[in-house]
Amino acid sequence: MNSIVIGSGFGGIASALRLRAKNHNVTLIEKHNDLGGRARVFKKNGFTFDAGPTVITAPYLINELFQLFNKNSENYIKLKPLDVWYRFVFEDGSQFDYSGDESKMKDQIEKINKEDYIGYERLVSFTKKIFEKGFTELSDVPFDKPIFMLKQIPALLKLKSYKSVYNLVSSYIKNDKLRRMLSMHPLLVGGNPFTTTSIYGLILYLEKKWGIHYSMGGTGQIVNGLEKLMLEEKINIIKGKEVKELITKNKKITSVKLNDGSEIKADNVICNADPPAVYSNLISEKLSTFFKWKMKRMEYSMGLFVYYFGTKIKYENVEHHTIKFGEKYEEHLNDIFNNKKLNNDISYYLHRPTASDQSMAPIGNDCFYVLVPVPNNQSGINWGEKGEVLKNLVIEKMEDLMPNLRKNIVEDFYLTPDYFENELNTKFGSGFSIQPKFTQSAYFRFHNKSEIYDGLYFVGAGTHPGAGVPGVLSSAKVLDKII
Repeated sequence: MNSIVIGSGFGGIASALRLRAKNHNVTLIEKHNDLGGRARVFKKNGFTFDAGPTVITAPYLINELFQLFNKNSENYIKLKPLDVWYRFVFEDGSQFDYSGDESKMKDQIEKINKEDYIGYERLVSFTKKIFEKGFTELSDVPFDKPIFMLKQIPALLKLKSYKSVYNLVSSYIKNDKLRRMLSMHPLLVGGNPFTTTSIYGLILYLEKKWGIHYSMGGTGQIVNGLEKLMLEEKINIIKGKEVKELITKNKKITSVKLNDGSEIKADNVICNADPPAVYSNLISEKLSTFFKWKMKRMEYSMGLFVYYFGTKIKYENVEHHTIKFGEKYEEHLNDIFNNKKLNNDISYYLHRPTASDQSMAPIGNDCFYVLVPVPNNQSGINWGEKGEVLKNLVIEKMEDLMPNLRKNIVEDFYLTPDYFENELNTKFGSGFSIQPKFTQSAYFRFHNKSEIYDGLYFVGAGTHPGAGVPGVLSSAKVLDKII
């Protein structure tokens, strides 16, 4: 059985390994000269910048890939649990260190609002129920039949899936700061907390169950470890070549054509690429009117502005993961997701890997990236003009946390939604493919097994169960069950 995997994000790599464990002949094709997709790595003058995911949860999903071949993951990668998961910083300068230490959580919550600790305990208890259904039971099973989806509806309604994450949190928590903090998880997978189904509240409990980890050497070291495993297991890896067309005959995939004109025959093609880009750009057969409508109705995640920088001094007071809220929350998110416009009241996520790992920067220096949710390219924003403006705004905002930041930056660059659209082939430059709304979850997402073409499969952010490292690794487990 010849299987071709297009794209080397975590979903693609996990799929290649799972198919190899079934004795398929596997070829992995990556358009860039390095593996990782959103998780690739940039190196500049002694600084190592992870391009994408930095929050590692559910590490067992990574370890499983090594166990498929009776290998010990510790011989390839080193995951370090973090004590403080996120430091939340509010507009008034107050801070909250979010962690798995429940006594510290209790102290901090009660300082903000004493009665909200009971609500917090009840919220965690409810998200455990969501986790048991949405993650443990359903995250790695295929949703390719409407009858299976219909059977889940009663349980999903019982879990209040009709509510948004923010509404769910607000039903337990009264204080506005705590509501923001405990409802932010959809943003980690491309969703608006005010419209994302409360099923994604399971992320709150998922973090509680396994903690948050950092990969020593950066997330790129996980990619390196998995690449080494793939080579050991005789997976054929082609880098620096792009699939330009999927060749079909009678609605069956027969081969793929590369940008150098060569063609590779395939029994199965697994796309770790954005499904709408595959259906729109890689297949010459006309799509049905219904399927075109299905694609057109989809709502896409926000875009991302990511600013990478190194400093010549160390900012020891900055945690490994920091989330800084702007003054407005709902209005700001509404501008990003619905009005598709920028405003100056930004929120951001700041990653400082050198808080845990000095190897990411020269001695005495610090390494960072700051991620700012922005509208996707449906906005029509000219990032050639706005990129520099936003970079300067972000530096200005961060100087509250890091005094004299501007004059201490020695290395920097940034990525905009244009990078996601042009380099990662995501529709509208979205950071996480389609939004995780209820009407775009499970059966309503792009199916793991193509609804149209025999032999075509999808893994990654745009298909079930969704974005985020646990989501895309789980999508490869779905694939495992349908091939």
